[in-house]
Amino acid sequence: MPAMFISIAIEDSVHKDQELCNRLVSMCPVDIFEISEKSQLITVEENLDECTLCNLCIEASSDEQIKIEKLYRSDSN
Repeated sequence: MPAMFISIAIEDSVHKDQELCNRLVSMCPVDIFEISEKSQLITVEENLDECTLCNLCIEASSDEQIKIEKLYRSDSN
């Protein structure tokens, strides 16, 4: 089932940095990231809507390697 609230884009450069991949997997409080059989960082689709927008993944990476896109509209002004 596709995520309803957010999508996460992972820049290709992240996959070349195994230390960063491992750090992202271990630091996410809701297990959004995992390492694939091909040693690539991937998102766990079922967990995307559990994201708390804590920004730990963004802070751990650099140069916008991880981008979180909100798929919902906030009506609060």
